[in-house]
Amino acid sequence: MPQKKVLAVVLAGGEGKRLMPLTADRAKPAVPFAGSYRLIDFALSNLVNSEYRKIVVLTQYKSHSLDRHISETWRMATQLGNYVASVPAQQRRGKSWFLGSANAIYQSLNLIHDENPDIVVVIGADHVYRMDFSQMVEDHIASGAPASVAAVRQPLRLADQFGVIETDPQAPARIKAFVEKPASTPGLPDDPDSFLASMGNYVFNTDALLAALEADAERLDTNHDMGGDIIPYFVNRGEAAVYDFTANDVPGSTAADQQYWRDVGTLDSYYDAHMDLISPLPAFNLYNLEWPIYTRQSVSPPAKLVRGVSGAAGTALDSILSQGVVVSGAEVSGSVLATNVFVAERAEISDSVLMDKVTVGEGAVIRRAILDKNVHVPAGASIGVDAALDRSRGFTVTDSGLTVLSKGQEVLLQDPSPVATP
Repeated sequence: MPQKKVLAVVLAGGEGKRLMPLTADRAKPAVPFAGSYRLIDFALSNLVNSEYRKIVVLTQYKSHSLDRHISETWRMATQLGNYVASVPAQQRRGKSWFLGSANAIYQSLNLIHDENPDIVVVIGADHVYRMDFSQMVEDHIASGAPASVAAVRQPLRLADQFGVIETDPQAPARIKAFVEKPASTPGLPDDPDSFLASMGNYVFNTDALLAALEADAERLDTNHDMGGDIIPYFVNRGEAAVYDFTANDVPGSTAADQQYWRDVGTLDSYYDAHMDLISPLPAFNLYNLEWPIYTRQSVSPPAKLVRGVSGAAGTALDSILSQGVVVSGAEVSGSVLATNVFVAERAEISDSVLMDKVTVGEGAVIRRAILDKNVHVPAGASIGVDAALDRSRGFTVTDSGLTVLSKGQEVLLQDPSPVATP
């Protein structure tokens, strides 16, 4: 049997409102992650490692940072017909911008027609995981269904946070119902405390996808969304299969991280995903060289830990230090430091995420915080120690007590508001 031609479509137009202020100046897939990466690198690395190397990335919201990253990082061998193409909204089907994820593909049908694939793989750009999509495509073809949805097992208590897949007991590989964020759902027959959540990854026969998109475009009662409208279209016709992520076997994966998948749609989940990286046996292992995560390499010197002027040692425990990091007579623990971060003498950083070119002055204290790029923390300042003070200085503080600073945000030593005198 001749090999099927596959085109991959990456949906990367997300605004990421729940990740504000990290998305104030960039699209969600362009948000930095794990010191050296962008979120989109996980989606693109999974596709490339799966040997799917004809990839279009549909962008829209504040896409300059994302477009630049793709152009500088994801260069493929054109002699072999491979490419990663960043494609903005082009208004080919009217004068509107993308109205939803399905409409984004509908407005970009010329890309599918030009490539003329047998199979279209559609995935999101803002999840952290490893997945061999070729295994899902093989399962899709064997199922005989025109559409397949990847599903990850999640605890029942989280059913109201995901698109829920319910299967037919008589045909467990077929989707009986697809419900967005229900109050409750039945547990799985082999795992009563879990349900199947949509991963936002789909495989389609090309002709079936084109027909579904055309039908969706003609309707008035639609949000033009892949999960909310296109998948239910196939489910209602009895034409949607489920692919259980449990069956995906990625080379080099461990028992601890084989089924890891994290939706980093909120500040707390973004932070938690970083904390998953730094334990001695990490929940997600960045060091799997059999299935590498690719990104743009910084032209920076190696990280170093040095003594400060007083002779105090620079130390880092259970942490990730990226290229160019200097810890000078300071203490770092349980944290992720991105490229070219500098930490001065007697500073203390714990349980935090610092992005590129953050500088931390002498004696500063940072606890359970996320600092976006180019933030300068003055000597003696504290972040994440006093939530009321953090809020008064304009920092974002989540309900869980996580403090977040935006790109280049000024850090004052005290509450800037005037104090009334009696």
